Amino acid sequence: MIKILGIKIDNIDKKTAREKIANCLNTNKACFITTPNPEIILKAQENEEFFYILNKANISLADGFGLKLAAKLMWKKIERYTGADLSTDLLCLAEKENKKVLILNWTKSLSTKDDIEKAIISKYPKLNFLVIDSERVNTENLDWSKINDFQAEILLVNFGAYYQEKFIYLNKHKFNNLKIAVGIGGALDFLSGKIKRAPRIIRTLGIEWLWRLSQEPKKRCKRIFNAVFVFSFKIFIWKFVQPFKYRKNVVCLLYKEDKNSDKNKILIVERKDEKNHWQLPQGGTEGESLEKAASREVEEELNLNPKHLKIIANYRNLHKYTVHVWPKKMNRKLKAMSGYKGQKQGLVIFNFLGNDEDIKINYFDHRNWQWISEDKLISKVHKHRKEATKIFLNKFKETKKL
Repeated sequence: MIKILGIKIDNIDKKTAREKIANCLNTNKACFITTPNPEIILKAQENEEFFYILNKANISLADGFGLKLAAKLMWKKIERYTGADLSTDLLCLAEKENKKVLILNWTKSLSTKDDIEKAIISKYPKLNFLVIDSERVNTENLDWSKINDFQAEILLVNFGAYYQEKFIYLNKHKFNNLKIAVGIGGALDFLSGKIKRAPRIIRTLGIEWLWRLSQEPKKRCKRIFNAVFVFSFKIFIWKFVQPFKYRKNVVCLLYKEDKNSDKNKILIVERKDEKNHWQLPQGGTEGESLEKAASREVEEELNLNPKHLKIIANYRNLHKYTVHVWPKKMNRKLKAMSGYKGQKQGLVIFNFLGNDEDIKINYFDHRNWQWISEDKLISKVHKHRKEATKIFLNKFKETKKL
């Protein structure tokens, strides 16, 4: 397994991938499969939830010639296994093994429910399948009794990235007897004939983007530019520039007065990826001002809107650390995720004006939150957060005296 811009990719050949997928049919849990391409990986850089979900896949197969080139920069070799190839392979496998297939088709996709049904009946006449149209955002209207009466073992979701991956990750446990679940994007459009796939020689040369551009110049121009040029630039920066730079980070110190004490209470969160790793909420500034980045972080991580908060003060460049000082496990995670040498942290102090019921942590960053007295803060945070937290707490106390 390798990571490209922090997204894990299984560097296995097609034969091994097919064997692993076939073995999924003999398990008791749903196997979540993704096929990241350059465009998907770029989306994940801007969407933390998508980033998290992609890295929770059981099998991650490279879809896109750009990923092969990125892997070569890391002296690794990966073989492409496109979503279109995976879709047809799964349909063939299901027909051969007499497995039921459920297809969830976005109501606004290019191929209609009838198009898909006709194409499958024509090419896979013995396949037992069901196609259901659905919205990709408001999926609560799905007929779950109909879905589970069908008892599909293979699920293909055609909602487009990132909607299909999010749907699978959050809902795969609701399906009875599900063994394999994969987001297939526009692969069904090739099957239905709505889009003509590039000839094999063009796919082999890795210039499908040029073929797609010629087929849909207006629709594809921006997407192709991102996948070919922006992705390549990002890979270059990630590999050769970021390892020598510090990522700009903002720490959010939220406090409220404790009515039973002269001490304030400060909000801390427990990391999703490590139990008992408590810290102050924080995240990258992503080029924004300190205050704007902090407001975005508390909105994303705690679902708090501005009316619940009052900014008291902000401080730049209070703490800096390099990744290598962290334990090896955390070191690898940070390096794979950001590619930076370390982080340069600023601080924004918020007075919390809302109620505890307003705080709702997101599932992909944190597992818990709590208020803790300021005099117990240092003892509670993770040992590798203590040095920085002391600096932030002292700055908070100085601010409160002003």
